[in-house]
Amino acid sequence: MARRTTIKDVAQAAGVSVATVNRVLAGAGNVRPETARAVAEAAGRIGYHATNLIGMRADPQLPRLRLGFLLNKRRQEFYQNFAAALEQATGACQGAHCMCELVFAHSQAPADVAAEIRALGAQVDVLAATAVNHPAIDAAVSDLADSGVRVFSLLSDFAQGQRISYFGLNNIKVGRGAAAMLSQAARRPGKMAIFVGGHRWQGHELRETGFRGYFREYPGGFEVLDPLVNLETRQVTYEATLNLLERHRDIAGIYVAGGGMEGAIAALREARPPGDIAMVVNELTRESRFAMTDGYVNLINATPLAELSAGLVDKMVRAVQAPETVAGQNFLDPVLHLPEFF
Repeated sequence: MARRTTIKDVAQAAGVSVATVNRVLAGAGNVRPETARAVAEAAGRIGYHATNLIGMRADPQLPRLRLGFLLNKRRQEFYQNFAAALEQATGACQGAHCMCELVFAHSQAPADVAAEIRALGAQVDVLAATAVNHPAIDAAVSDLADSGVRVFSLLSDFAQGQRISYFGLNNIKVGRGAAAMLSQAARRPGKMAIFVGGHRWQGHELRETGFRGYFREYPGGFEVLDPLVNLETRQVTYEATLNLLERHRDIAGIYVAGGGMEGAIAALREARPPGDIAMVVNELTRESRFAMTDGYVNLINATPLAELSAGLVDKMVRAVQAPETVAGQNFLDPVLHLPEFF
């Protein structure tokens, strides 16, 4: 776990004394404005936990905004990393004093997520969320828009026409890229399997579309099986992968289009030697890194979380101040990890 930043770290980054940082935190009037701003900028840059307070002391005239974030699966490493990136980006935001209200959804059921969107939306000025594409979500986002709270969709799009903007990868391209890698990495022709979290995750549906589209264009002796729903959970993916390997002895490749890759990795470790089946997964974690170095994963598509979070926070601030300037889709390029890069 990373060491928590301290006042001493802020002082070193800003080129001032610890006493000066303490005076900024206390709101003392004997600190020059340019020094206070330098301390605030350094605190945001290194992710100091009291960045927002320092910023308010440095420039109390800036508006105060509450930015809300609703994420999935608190226990998954990817979402923990995403939360940390969002908190750091919020602390470093420019043009406003931004406070971060971050919540992990307790359920993926559309009605439950819609309720959490409404509850968090009532507490913040602008909201960004990961959610399925479902009428219940549409209604919640529409209600927030009517009350003046703008909503951004993250990673997988939803509520088109009601949400103000989408932030994430171009999921069709991600799916095609996964197919291209598997077609090259597979040791033999055969069947290609794809796992999706569920049929309401639009991002996963688009990745499947790109995946199938590539193999229709470049068949190469491969057959794409019907998608397997894993609810983005390790255990379901593990059991489904073992069953898949038992039923289809000619599996050539596996693509885990969403979460749950840990289960597929564990199943391959148990049932097949390294490299026997090509595999593409999403997001760089300790487990996916080890699986790649051990020869079980050929490509990791990773979301650039720091870049996404910084751009998202900037657009969320602008959505409050000038909403007409942020509408549309914001695509980021994935970070591609290959075995040779480790």
